[in-house]
Amino acid sequence: MALLSVQQLEFGIGSEQLLLAGVDFEIEAGERVCVVGRNGAGKSTLLKLLAGEIPADEGSITRDPATVVTRLAQEVPADTVGTVYEVVAAPLGDQGRLLAEYHRLAGDLSAPGSMDRLGVLQSRIEAGGGWDLERRVSEVVTRLELPGDADFKALSGGMKRRVLLGQALVRDPDVLLLDEPTNHLDIEAIDWLESFLLGFGGSIVFITHDRRFLRALATRIVEIDRGVLTSWPGDYDNYLRRREERLHAEDLARAHFDKKLAEEEVWIRQGIKARRTRNEGRVRALEKMRRERSERIERQGKVKLTAQTAQRSGKRVVELDHVRFGYPDKLLVRDFSTTILRGDRVGLVGPNGAGKTTLLRLMLGDLAPDAGKVTLGTGLEIAYFDQQRAQLDENATVADNVAGGMEFIDFGGKRKHVISYLQDFLFPPDRARAPITRLSGGERNRLLLARLFAKPSNVLVMDEPTNDLDVETLELLEELLVDYPGTLLLVSHDREFLDNVVTSLLVIDGEGGIEESVGGYSEWLQRQTRQRSAAAAPTRSREPAPAQSGQRTGAKLTYAESLELERLPAEIDALEGQLAELSEQLSDPALHRGPAEAVTNLNATLAETQARLDAAYSRWEALDARSAAAG
Repeated sequence: MALLSVQQLEFGIGSEQLLLAGVDFEIEAGERVCVVGRNGAGKSTLLKLLAGEIPADEGSITRDPATVVTRLAQEVPADTVGTVYEVVAAPLGDQGRLLAEYHRLAGDLSAPGSMDRLGVLQSRIEAGGGWDLERRVSEVVTRLELPGDADFKALSGGMKRRVLLGQALVRDPDVLLLDEPTNHLDIEAIDWLESFLLGFGGSIVFITHDRRFLRALATRIVEIDRGVLTSWPGDYDNYLRRREERLHAEDLARAHFDKKLAEEEVWIRQGIKARRTRNEGRVRALEKMRRERSERIERQGKVKLTAQTAQRSGKRVVELDHVRFGYPDKLLVRDFSTTILRGDRVGLVGPNGAGKTTLLRLMLGDLAPDAGKVTLGTGLEIAYFDQQRAQLDENATVADNVAGGMEFIDFGGKRKHVISYLQDFLFPPDRARAPITRLSGGERNRLLLARLFAKPSNVLVMDEPTNDLDVETLELLEELLVDYPGTLLLVSHDREFLDNVVTSLLVIDGEGGIEESVGGYSEWLQRQTRQRSAAAAPTRSREPAPAQSGQRTGAKLTYAESLELERLPAEIDALEGQLAELSEQLSDPALHRGPAEAVTNLNATLAETQARLDAAYSRWEALDARSAAAG
């Protein structure tokens, strides 16, 4: 039986076109459904409707009264206050407030009358059956590794999102609705969330622009396109393949329809002789075709991303020489030197608050280092995408934010009307003349891109450009950055975007250390895994055989070790096969419909297999290095 069923759902805004038109679909137990579609298609609206936060215009949403549905919103509510424990317990109503007060008093009994109040609270909680809820709150706080006594307002953006996830989970939901859960999370937090949700026993309906996150989680794709919802079973790559096939078939059918309509229009306009012999059935068929054509909803066009390029900069773009920078309470850059050359595409990654934006500003000369020297190259034309969107004038229209009040912009040596230019970024004329206060987050990011690319540049600096962009625009931005002839400095937490765009990384640890790494994020991560395994390998090899502890690295392998070296590649292949099989089992929705213990056991087996694989890799690397050194 479906946990949630939607029948003929309709929802629109004012007199505009319906966002959702006659939507039907169901959510089964254990499913992980990703809702995809262009910005403004109605994805967030659908989640709000499923959560019961807004009413539908038509249709119905039915669910068993025992089914619990909770939603994690895209933005952190500004009015959320209190300790982490209080915020997590808030959805539990009066019992939640009693538990939060009990937790606070139990941690500090120094205030007069604390013991008496604690006794009163204990009695009221017990009378209301609240101790089961207390165990649930404590379990969520522990499971999500939350600082229960910390002030919510003082937390980082990523940790706030984790607390709000705890708030959603404390109701023990059967269906968890997540709207862009990876927004504003750093890569470590995204990895943690991905692992956590893979082990979640309930159903999940989520929206995301993070393709790697989507591929790891989704067992079904639901697409909203021009008000119509289509369900695509299977993974994301299967959806992309079948969607292209459907769009191709739609284009052929529309071309055939338009050709037939044109022929009938020619016929109806023939002379008096044709009118005398006119077939009234054919006339009625033509009128029906005209109505169909007028009611057709065209697909939203693609963003046309083209960046203006300035003359080439000098070979050296920026050089940092033993740079140090920090604040009284935190060191962000410690004795760092690097040179970025023309044409480099450099990604900056690290935890939230580690200093990625600060390092960008040091490189651009916006900040002076506490020590060391920053030297900028010659002929630099810098275009800067600001994650805070501070470059936008809230009092101006979309067009004025791009053209500064002028009607034309100079693009590639030619004059182009600003309204025409903005249409390439999917802003129709009425939207282009509207104030930017009416824009959604995705539209604001598109506007920043339009403003950025209208300016000739040979250095692009992009600080979190992927937030709020739909996947299609994200992929087009990727293509543009790959082909961009200048230098790129990019801050992003999108792992696939980094892998597809950058050629090197600056990895910031948040304690002043910065590591340079060639390649994308996945290559850096693989090297980190190998290094950790190699560092742990000598300890493991010494424990079972203490007599070998004095052996030199280049010593010749024993006969047994030679056999082990020959055997290890096959063992590694087998373990990798087991790991792939376990991951596939974990992605099966049927597994999550069964006992939660089965999911826990499978996760434990997967972790054990991964540890064995890491150990086998490190052992093979150690033996292979010794064999090569011994000649």
